Amino acid sequence: MGVLMQAFYWDCPRLETKEFNWWNFVAGQVEELHKVGFSALWLPPACKAANLNGPSMGYDPYDYYDLGDINQKGSVPTWFGSRTDLEKLIQTVHQLGMHVYADMVLNHTSGADEEEINLFDGQKRWTKYNPGSRKFSRDWTCYHPSYFERWDGEIFEGMPDLCHHNPYVYSELMEYARWLIEDIGFDGLRYDFVKGYGGWMISAILDRLYKKDGITNFSPFGVGEYWDSEGNITEWLRETNVFTDNPVAAFDFPLRGRLKNLCDSYGFSLQTLTQAGTLLTDGIASGAVTFVENHDIVRQDPIIQDKMLAYAFILTHEGYPCVFWQDYFNYGLAKSGSKNGIAALVTIHELFAGGKTAILYCDDDLYIMQRHGNARQKGLVFVLNNSGRWNGRQVNTQWAQTKFIPEAFCGNDDDAGSPIVKWSDGYGNADFWAPPRGYVVYVPAADEQQ
Repeated sequence: MGVLMQAFYWDCPRLETKEFNWWNFVAGQVEELHKVGFSALWLPPACKAANLNGPSMGYDPYDYYDLGDINQKGSVPTWFGSRTDLEKLIQTVHQLGMHVYADMVLNHTSGADEEEINLFDGQKRWTKYNPGSRKFSRDWTCYHPSYFERWDGEIFEGMPDLCHHNPYVYSELMEYARWLIEDIGFDGLRYDFVKGYGGWMISAILDRLYKKDGITNFSPFGVGEYWDSEGNITEWLRETNVFTDNPVAAFDFPLRGRLKNLCDSYGFSLQTLTQAGTLLTDGIASGAVTFVENHDIVRQDPIIQDKMLAYAFILTHEGYPCVFWQDYFNYGLAKSGSKNGIAALVTIHELFAGGKTAILYCDDDLYIMQRHGNARQKGLVFVLNNSGRWNGRQVNTQWAQTKFIPEAFCGNDDDAGSPIVKWSDGYGNADFWAPPRGYVVYVPAADEQQ
């Protein structure tokens, strides 16, 4: 799948002094990201938002078809820029062979133009929309409570919930997805707050075949934000994917919880990383988007200490890893050109992190894992050390008489020294070590054997 970059964080246009210019700013970083090995970008909601208290991040959509080219809600461009800027960004990404994913907010809308009486329950709500694009105009029949649907999911921060069982709403959202993919050029979709509506809506969007770049049967990538326990996420995946041949993925929130404990909690046992209860450990790696931070969780429950341990884990293991823009650029964790940052791990992921995972050894303080490799990626050995000293042991790998190079490493003691090259014997045995509270990624040099 490659490596995904979440190309935004909360209030990023203001904090970066790039208001109405974020798309251009991101476009200026795309070539660097491509060189490191990133394969896709996830962008924030691109349409014109309600902007009730000033420019917003787009999770309060008003006009789905206004990408920054209509004068409404206080400006022509969105907080991120104009439609032209967005289309140039997408073109830049595609020229480098990368993909770009749209953030779809389908549960709710905001910023209605008028209040109306909902004839189902007689209550007055802000549900009359007259968007400047003159597309997908809405009234009370488009929202809950509704004659079309008895069940409604959770209400998102008081904003009116769309009723997807209304045939008009369903057809308009299907057309919106088609427009984003075929006309604007997005390659995939991130679904916001999927708890709020039926997974069948996502299945319908992903199961449709699209016409894109001369391909008449294009299938977009899809990932849902279901912020919950592993059991509930797994059940949502099962229900959503049961009748589709283009299954949606999900963010692995339970794994992120364990990675936070690894980084921030004293006495964390590395054996916890192997136990059931995450998408990764429960055999759903192909449907797992793994991550360390995102725009929501970092504002509520951020990782404070040793965050590189978490990035080393997701960028060596199975799943589709997602890197957070703020960590990479603002907090200096990229460390391009060195072996100690996210950039080195992304490159390793693309060149070596292929095939199935085998845990070669694990106790409370030491974790050694092997990726078997495939036709494109050679495989690797990952060592994670949770103790305050150098730690390692001999394990049996699949590579006999092979040289192993420490291509990425990091620890919390700058004076602890660096890992050294290792050689396996004729049976594949070798000892692998990692520095205090650190990690090492060893990669096989297939052309250098004893």
